[in-house]
Order: sequence, then C-alpha cells, then structure tokens
Amino acid sequence: MTFDKNKIPQATAKRLPLYYRFIANLHASGKQRVSSKELSDAVKVDSATIRRDFSYFGALGKKGYGYNVNYLLSFFRQTLNQDEIVKVCLIGVGNLGTAFLHYNFLKNNNSKIVMAFDIDPAKVGTTVGEVPVYHLDELEKKITGELEVAILTVPAQVAQPITDRLVASGIKGILNFTPARINVPEKIRIHHIDLAVELQALIYFLKHYPLE
Repeated sequence: MTFDKNKIPQATAKRLPLYYRFIANLHASGKQRVSSKELSDAVKVDSATIRRDFSYFGALGKKGYGYNVNYLLSFFRQTLNQDEIVKVCLIGVGNLGTAFLHYNFLKNNNSKIVMAFDIDPAKVGTTVGEVPVYHLDELEKKITGELEVAILTVPAQVAQPITDRLVASGIKGILNFTPARINVPEKIRIHHIDLAVELQALIYFLKHYPLE
C-alpha cells in the first residue's frame, strides 16, 4: 500500500506506535479482528479519530467487519520500520539515564540503546544494563554513521553544548529529557519531554477538570 507521508498529520504519526503496541498484543493473544470501538477503549483515543487516522493510509478495514488484526500488524510493522533496528545513544548516566539503560525499550523491537556517555569515573568503563558507558570525551570517536538518535539526560546547563557536539557528529534526532530548550538546526528533529511540566499539567487537570 502506498500513501503520501507528507500528508500524514504529526498528531496522527505520534499515535501510530500506540496503535501498533495494542495490535501486537491482540495478535499475541490470538484475536483475529478488532473494531474501532475496541481500539478506542484500549488506547483512549475516540473512535472517530482512529478512523480518521487510519483513513490516511487507505482502506485498512471494512464497515461492519472492523479491522483484520494480522493485516494491521503487518501494515504497522512496515510503516514503523519495526524490522529495522534503530541504534540509539544515551548521554548522562544519572538516575533517569540508568533507568533507561536497564529498560532499553525491551517492548519495542526496533530501537536499542547501544552505548552511553558520562563523565563520572565510577561509571565510565562499566556496563549498565549490558550497555557500555564511555567517557564523554570519546563521543565524537564513538558515534558513527549508524547512530542517528540520542537521548539526553544531562544537567540543563550542559545540554546545549552537548547537543552541538551531537549534531556535529551526525545525530539527526534528539529526545531531550532536560528542562533546557535547546537550539538545533532545522534539519534536526528534537522532542522535548519535561517531566516536571507534565506533572504540573496533570495536577492542574485533576483539580480543574475532574473526571466523573
């Protein structure tokens, strides 16, 4: 199936991994088909949005029948490049970084942290979650063309200079867990995840928009 990736809204693209995870779980349980309502209840996205998301990719289901689980699984695997391993590096082996290394996206079979960097002598030269930890001074030497994604879990004050080095080393995408708002060239994609802001937003919604 062919479709124009440039016409897929970013909000839809962000929901695709969520759909894929649920479909994979359905497939593992032996379920053959699923309705948009079942998808909606599972992923907490309304049915109309799911149908609209799927419509960008053509006829993924049939009215009155729902969606074929095997077909959806195959489609999303191909669309999300699940058969291609994306190698990731992590900068900053503190508490959060260490948690990432132990987790290492075990439920996501197309991404894997293969190396980490820090400046702490107690961590450099060790392995955490089977991932080798190198000194930050080795960053340019260790990052090669096969690495395009970096996770940033460093103190905010050093986030920008480290980002500059990552960009110069060929990194194309950065997942930023620092509160710093980093400047990058237009060709670099960066996603900011500020846990403190997310927590504050959650508390605000709990107080002002309580669920019945």
